This record gives sequence, C-alpha cells and structure tokens, in this order.
Amino acid sequence: LYNARLVRREDLTPSLGFFWVAFDGPPVDFQPGQYLTIGVESGGRLVQRPYSVASSPRVAAEGYEFYVRLVDGGLFTPLLWRLPVGHGMSMKGPKGKFMLAPDDGRQSVFVSSGTGIAPFVAMLDTVRRDGGRRPAVMLHGASHADELGYRELFEGWQAGTEVPVRYVNTISRPHDPRNAGWTGRTGRVEAIVPDVLDELGLTPDDAVAYICGNPDMIQAVDELLRARGF
Repeated sequence: LYNARLVRREDLTPSLGFFWVAFDGPPVDFQPGQYLTIGVESGGRLVQRPYSVASSPRVAAEGYEFYVRLVDGGLFTPLLWRLPVGHGMSMKGPKGKFMLAPDDGRQSVFVSSGTGIAPFVAMLDTVRRDGGRRPAVMLHGASHADELGYRELFEGWQAGTEVPVRYVNTISRPHDPRNAGWTGRTGRVEAIVPDVLDELGLTPDDAVAYICGNPDMIQAVDELLRARGF
C-alpha cells in the first residue's frame, strides 16, 4: 500500500504541525494550489485524506509539505500524529483546479483561515523561485496567535524585497489568556476583509481574490466580495 514515507515533521502547537512526505521513487510534478492524498494503513485498511501542498513543486525532490490540524476523534490525523519519521505512507495525486490564474496582472488577495493558508504558500514561493514578482495581499485568521502558521515566513517576505506581499493577520479570541500580549487585529478573517480592501484601495479592476479555509468563512467572503463586484 505504501509508495512514500514521512521524512520530516515540525510541531507548531500540540494540534498543528508541518509534515513532509516524499515518494520512494521520483517526485511527481504538480501545480501550486493542487492537493495530494496521503494515507496510512490501520486495521488492515488504508485511511487517507487530501491536503493542499504547502511547498513549491520546485523542491518536490525533498518531499511535499503539508500543514495539518489534529482532529479530535478523527480517523486519519491521530494516526499521522503517532507516526514516526521514516514510516511508510501512501501518497496519490495531484488533483485540483485551485491555481493562480495565469498572466493576471492584478494584485492577488489571498484570504485564508487556519490551515487554509497552505496553498497560498506554495503559490507565492513558486513565483519567488521562478524569479517572478506577483503583488499580493495575504490575509490570515486563526483563533490564537500561536496558530498563525507561516507567520515568520510572511513577515520576512514583507520586510524584504523578493516577494511583494502585504501580510495581514487577525485572531478571533482576543480575550483568551493564550492571546495575552496580542496587539494586532482581532475578529474572524472575514470581518477584516472590508477594512483591508478599503485601506489598500483594492477594487475588482486591480485585484483578484482567492479564498481557502473553513466553509463558513469561504461563503461569507465570497458573498462580501461579490457584493463589491469581484
């Protein structure tokens, strides 16, 4: 059942982690934004789930990076959390049509919640590695500040000149003791979209939006953007 293995793991929090899985044979090419299905055998059957790839296809030989949340009572993620580095896995794909529109000169507005930021990391890093410059705004929401995955990466990109990106984050539970000391924006990511669009003067003429995250957020942002003509 296995054609790949877990080659690396880093924990962000007890319930959020970065996992790198590599094929045993040659890597498979994919388009940034697509997903692969990874699986582990349990009880004589293969338990598997699809995840967007967070790493660029340009580094696929090193493995494919996935940003995963541990689901209490879930079938797959508890198995993944117990897996030692080096263990065999199944990996299939790629699939999906959630990709950057080619040759679109407008600014990309990425709106994400939780692990939904993953495909946008792959998109921007691939543009960077290919020597391109595609202006973008990255909005990311999480419940707690320590759950803002890839925060250091985006803050580094924003501070530099290699990736023309504005990084805007928010937390939805500002009064939780876990968020003590937070001085940034608060509220769910869908709640800050109008203000960010207005502050940056973004319109459908000069911006195109991509949304990834939980279904309620996607629906709310979709309706908001459509009302503005996006």
